[in-house]
This record gives sequence, C-alpha cells and structure tokens, in this order.
Amino acid sequence: MQNWQEHISINPKVCHGKPCIKGTRIMISVILDNFAEGMTFEEIIKEYPPLTLPGIRAAIAYAAQLTREEELLPLRSTKS
Repeated sequence: MQNWQEHISINPKVCHGKPCIKGTRIMISVILDNFAEGMTFEEIIKEYPPLTLPGIRAAIAYAAQLTREEELLPLRSTKS
C-alpha cells in the first residue's frame, strides 16, 4: 500500500503525537500489537469498530516504511 498517508495522521494534540488512524485515537502500535498477538484483521476490526481493512493495511505499510527508512537498533542478546 503506497497511500498509507491517506489513513494515518500524527497530531501532537492526539495520543501525544503518536501515529493514529485518521479520525480516531487508535494508535498504529495498537493495531500492530494485536496483529502480532495473532488476531485476524476481522477480529481487530470487531474490537475497534472505527477501523477499516484499508486502515489496518495502512498501519502495516507504515511500519514497513519505517523499517526501510530508520536505522534500527540491534536486538540485544538474551545470553548472559
């Protein structure tokens, strides 16, 4: 999805400036956390009725874009 910008906004007055689905206070991180926990798109939409399938896809596309543009911190080893 190349037009994720149509679905996501960042406003310092909404959710402390965290990226959200436009017109809601549903943060992108909430959508991604639910998806990572194994919820389906349909289950996430049921849990957050203002969401739409394009909104969820935009959240994933936004996260993918961040991994391409930002320097990621290396994962810490759990070995002591």
